[in-house]
Amino acid sequence: MQSITVAAAKRLGIMKCRPEDTLAQVVNTLVGEDISCLVVVDDDELLEGVISRTDVVRAATAQPDRWPSELCRDWMTREVVTIAPDALLGDAAKLLQDKHIHRVVVVEPEGDRVRPVAVVSDSDVVYHMANRVLPRLLDANQ
Repeated sequence: MQSITVAAAKRLGIMKCRPEDTLAQVVNTLVGEDISCLVVVDDDELLEGVISRTDVVRAATAQPDRWPSELCRDWMTREVVTIAPDALLGDAAKLLQDKHIHRVVVVEPEGDRVRPVAVVSDSDVVYHMANRVLPRLLDANQ
């Protein structure tokens, strides 16, 4: 994991939504794409936050009858943990562990803001552990 960058480690594309999207729209995308999080961007595609399944469950618990019409901006996480594309996957894994989170958003600077380019999750880390580390260990034990 120490030799692969987060940009190279990312296996899937980035799924986005807008702050003005309803939670019904968010849930439709999460379920339809079988993902756990969307990156929230503004009209310029710059990072605003993330919204996860956990955020949606929190909204549904707090607003059982109204959650589908609630806006993403009111339930998203605004303080996003980010990492640069050239950072190592091991650095991303450490962030996940230290912050007790499941994903980091890979960003490139754009003025005083950032543009999301990928999401690296704990699933990506485990995938690369299995494909890079385990074969060597298995070969060494044979």
